[in-house]
Amino acid sequence: MKRIYLVGFMGSGKTTVGRLLARKLKTPFVDLDEEIEIREGLTIPQIFSLKGEDYFRKLELEVLKDVTHSLPTFVIATGGGLGANPTAMEFMKKNGTVIWLDIDFETFKRRTAKDPNRPLLQKSGEELKKLFEERKKVYSQAHIRIESQKSVEKTVQKILSFLQLTKRRHL
Repeated sequence: MKRIYLVGFMGSGKTTVGRLLARKLKTPFVDLDEEIEIREGLTIPQIFSLKGEDYFRKLELEVLKDVTHSLPTFVIATGGGLGANPTAMEFMKKNGTVIWLDIDFETFKRRTAKDPNRPLLQKSGEELKKLFEERKKVYSQAHIRIESQKSVEKTVQKILSFLQLTKRRHL
């Protein structure tokens, strides 16, 4: 088992699914946003407000590469924007298995409605819908697409089944 990168829009469950998946695979779990906050000594909203989105996006890619080069195996939950970055997607695909946790727009709105820690939620509904559609174009390049399930356990089971299938094909 190598490295697993979880990508998807805000609220797709990358962190929640990632923690359980890592536990089941007995491998380290890394939440990229947490790594960035530790490195910077600031929350994501503070980084956005003090240093800007461009700074954050560069930092996000840098931390992704650092984590990848420092750990032989892991499950990593990326930020919603990182998985939509073509450069990051290419890097992740070369270094592990990329899994897209796909949710619909209504699910995204329901799951993130009251979350103050997401700077991009300051955008209008129309802008968010456009961002959602744009990001899907890059997410769709992932090795595996998993549609959001009713429960975290079901989503993780579906991922484990895909990984087993993939592993058998490469034997």
